[in-house]
Amino acid sequence: MNQRNLPEHPDFLWDDPEPKSSYDVVIVGAGGHGLATAYYLASMHGITNVAVLERGWLAGGNMARNTTIIRSNYLWDESAAIYEHSLKLWEGLEEELDYDIFFSQRGVLNLAHTLQDVRESVRRVEANRLNGVDAEWLDPRQVKEVCPIVNIADDIRYPVMGATYQPRAGIAKHDWVAWGYARRAAELGVDLIQNCEVTGFEISGGRVIGVRTSRGRIGAGKVALAAAGSTSVLTELAGFRVPIQSHPLQALVSELHEIIHPTVVMSNHVHVYVSQAHKGELVMGAGVDSYNGYGQRGSFHIIEQQMAAAVELFPAFSRAHLLRTWGGIVDVTLDASPVMGLTPVDQLYLDCGWGTGGFKAVPGAGWAYADTIAHDRPHDLVAPYGLDRFVTGHLIDEHGAAAVAH
Repeated sequence: MNQRNLPEHPDFLWDDPEPKSSYDVVIVGAGGHGLATAYYLASMHGITNVAVLERGWLAGGNMARNTTIIRSNYLWDESAAIYEHSLKLWEGLEEELDYDIFFSQRGVLNLAHTLQDVRESVRRVEANRLNGVDAEWLDPRQVKEVCPIVNIADDIRYPVMGATYQPRAGIAKHDWVAWGYARRAAELGVDLIQNCEVTGFEISGGRVIGVRTSRGRIGAGKVALAAAGSTSVLTELAGFRVPIQSHPLQALVSELHEIIHPTVVMSNHVHVYVSQAHKGELVMGAGVDSYNGYGQRGSFHIIEQQMAAAVELFPAFSRAHLLRTWGGIVDVTLDASPVMGLTPVDQLYLDCGWGTGGFKAVPGAGWAYADTIAHDRPHDLVAPYGLDRFVTGHLIDEHGAAAVAH
């Protein structure tokens, strides 16, 4: 990894420019997707009169609350296409942004604990290979070789019967990803405007012409929504609804430890996933809370269950101590796949509903979303994810297909 001795908190991120009276493109949401979209609009399409509006601070929403996992081993063709494109961008992102993001391709294991798990997992491996995604099926002994601390004994509640493995998958440091995109976008002329909440849209003749904000009106040739957890609120302000629900999503980290966990391990059956951050914290998460809500904290029993599952899979973790927990808000669609593309309002675009897949899609989604905005038509990677699929029934159901939702 290239070490460029960059400051941990780049000064430019705390600049607070006054909004111009109008922009060619206004992006709502300065998280990973919004910042990546702004960067690709400027770098690939020459559209630099762009503002990224954030009601709080830059990358302070779900981008600061995810668990950094990156992979592309999804079952369906449409999912594999956009996530694999994203993974390929991840692989060259440090060089492109000239910024360290601590991208570590340490691999991801998806454990199987039942015969049904095994059948589904082998099916997904074969589907991945057909789509050019690196994927392997490992038996329990091979799982132990990849991750020696996993418990593969046959006398536990959920014995490990094997696992899928994607060697190119891994993790990255989420805040540095945001800073890298933000720095490059700002250098290209994009305005990053914090503490600027969107309170409404100005629509004339069915076309968006501006946004109302806590810092005044801003004219806009085009408006792109990329605000995870707030999408349904924003679209109702624009006069239409989207088929998503917002749920709390929790995670936790331990105190610092020596590096003992070499990869990322997921288990859908006991619903826990575990990796180890570069500094040494154990990073653990589970599924979304079942109830709808906008609170950035969730139910205690979710944390309790994921800890119990983690200790069974990794007995060494029984001596670890909890450092902190947190929650984000994720938008979940009917088929656990995102919504991207055009909306009923002309020149208003949508990127939402990623559920737990938002971070791993940051480069690919930003790249394809920028192309969609620039040309006012869905890019081929975006086309399957339009709102019309909820009318036609052409869903991309990844609920149980990808072994674990994350």
